[in-house]
Amino acid sequence: MLCNKTILGIVLVTTAVFILPGCYKDKTVVFDTGAEITRPVTFANDVIPIFNKSCSLSGCHAAGGKSPDLTAPNAFNSLSAGNYFDINNPQASLIYLWLTGKKSTPMPVGGINKDYNAMVLAWIKQGAKNN
Repeated sequence: MLCNKTILGIVLVTTAVFILPGCYKDKTVVFDTGAEITRPVTFANDVIPIFNKSCSLSGCHAAGGKSPDLTAPNAFNSLSAGNYFDINNPQASLIYLWLTGKKSTPMPVGGINKDYNAMVLAWIKQGAKNN
């Protein structure tokens, strides 16, 4: 009888070891990246103004500052040379990941308007052209 209780105890403990680790709740994080933009997006008229307001400021991504240089005359070449956008997988583009906080702390710190994120993503989806 003692042997049966020991075996039963071992079976219960072993079962618990395999079942209990599966009992947890995944933390789900949802990023609101703004409404999807379907109209044509241009780099000069839509993306550069976002960079001017939020990124290419003194001490940040201005000439001589942190890479990439997001000032109007240099932004496209800096993003392209640094492989910051991926037209084959736009949502995996480094510039998009940084803006949305999926890479690390959102840049700029505190994040930017979610519609700006959607605009940058739309530009990448449309081929990330220097237009």
